[in-house]
Amino acid sequence: MTPELPAEPLVVRRLREQLPDALLGVETFRDELTLRVRPGAVVEVCRLLKQDPDLQYNFFADLCAVDFPGRERRFEVVYNLFSLPYARRVRLKVELGEGERIPSITGLWCGADWHEREAYDDFGVVFDGHPDLRRIRNPEDFNGHPMRKDYPVQDMPKWWEEGRP
Repeated sequence: MTPELPAEPLVVRRLREQLPDALLGVETFRDELTLRVRPGAVVEVCRLLKQDPDLQYNFFADLCAVDFPGRERRFEVVYNLFSLPYARRVRLKVELGEGERIPSITGLWCGADWHEREAYDDFGVVFDGHPDLRRIRNPEDFNGHPMRKDYPVQDMPKWWEEGRP
């Protein structure tokens, strides 16, 4: 007797049906679902997840970036979404190479604004269509992106020694 395979989650089935080219991979670890998404499809995927009445991932929890300097596609942008009506979580991961851009999701969730600005400031990830993409923590004249693993921390300016406010 062969063991029965677990049913594919509804969110995965819907994406495969409605946006078949958007999904690059599905991972489950410790009962957490992660969907790997093509960069150009992230807005369409988020729209489907938010607006589908059987999914309703209507709460944007957060977004962050991760730096993997040894990989061809160096950065990952990670989105965490939650369905309030169904109490389900999903994580989206989008891989980007150096200099690649990703569409902004601020048109779907205005709460993504500062999260995208933070990823831009810290890692240099550019979000096309963002309403005000500029640094959020560092001064506008700051050189580089301090959360990249190759950022020379020892050369970082010491504003407190320069008398800046």
